[in-house]
Amino acid sequence: MTAVDDLRRGLAEATGTDAADWYPVLKARYAMLEVFTALAERRGRSAVVTQALTCATAVDPIVEAGLRPVYADIDPGTYAIRPGAVAWEDGPSAAVIQHTFGVIDESSSAEIADAARRVGALVVEDSAHCAGRMARGTDGAPVADVSFHSFGIEKQLPTKFGGAVWLSPDLPGRELRSALADSLSSLPQPGARLAFAIKTYRLQRGVLNRLPRQISRPLERVLTAAGLFEPAVARAEVEGRLTRGALAIPDHVAAEVADALGRLESIEAGRTAAVDAYLEALGDAIGAPEHLAGQPLVRFPMLVPAGLDPESVISQLQAQGVYAGRWYRPVLFPGTDTPESYAYTPGDPSLATTHDVVARLVNLPTTVSPERARQIAGLALKAVAAQRAAA
Repeated sequence: MTAVDDLRRGLAEATGTDAADWYPVLKARYAMLEVFTALAERRGRSAVVTQALTCATAVDPIVEAGLRPVYADIDPGTYAIRPGAVAWEDGPSAAVIQHTFGVIDESSSAEIADAARRVGALVVEDSAHCAGRMARGTDGAPVADVSFHSFGIEKQLPTKFGGAVWLSPDLPGRELRSALADSLSSLPQPGARLAFAIKTYRLQRGVLNRLPRQISRPLERVLTAAGLFEPAVARAEVEGRLTRGALAIPDHVAAEVADALGRLESIEAGRTAAVDAYLEALGDAIGAPEHLAGQPLVRFPMLVPAGLDPESVISQLQAQGVYAGRWYRPVLFPGTDTPESYAYTPGDPSLATTHDVVARLVNLPTTVSPERARQIAGLALKAVAAQRAAA
């Protein structure tokens, strides 16, 4: 039994699926490229429904495969595509259901999946923030045809690399499923330089974090250009490109992920407790939807009141030692200077809710105790109150 086999078995146990349907990879975004490339070969330059409140790396595989991303507006409560916002009459070849921050809404996911299948579109699930959680229908079965999971930096598990693809045994098109299974089963291992970058990532990241920014930034660029450091998001990956094809997961990475999966229940319980504490402390004061309760989110999405500056809130929280962040602000996070590369039109009026959420979004850490979450919520409320008082 190899480490990869252990990982497959762990994913199957976590999801109630068959281990044979799981394909571990080095990074999920490159496995996405395999899927979308196979789709493009069969459907041509067709459309893929997705959302703009996302990371650029989630759209890169669509663009790189020669497909055309079409953005649908989101539901402000789920941070995912609103089913009624999708133009199914345009005949997309795929639709991406993204569980932003780890928010899974079973009802809207199933509605999108049903509508996609009616027009012959592949149902792609982006579970990068979920580490084994999947949207399910009323029968308890996963709603997706293909589901992507990530174990990389700042995801659900305390791991830095790794991803996995689940292929539904009922995936429409036997030939497509067979082709994907063959390609995902025969991926090459990382080369020597990338293998070095993976093994030394924590050490390199630790050193870079301790150096002054005016030294660490240029050094990181030099190491990246030499192939000796693997950044979370490469420069090319905010320009609509990917830097390589899909790669197999090395045994030592698979072993680390499999070990972390064994602690998943505890990890999720801790994050859920933090989420519930935030909800209790924040209430409706700054746009904290109650339906987030009971979900193990990788970040807690807080919406500051309209007209206030989320950057000021982040700065005040960070000054007090809070790891506050700005996922997904701007759209196609961390942002792109070439929106045309992503077929995205800044200010698109059909994405009004997306733009409103982006303009107000702050995310809070969920790897904290409930007590600390309540503390952070109090600091956030004070930062908002200070802005209002100064207005």
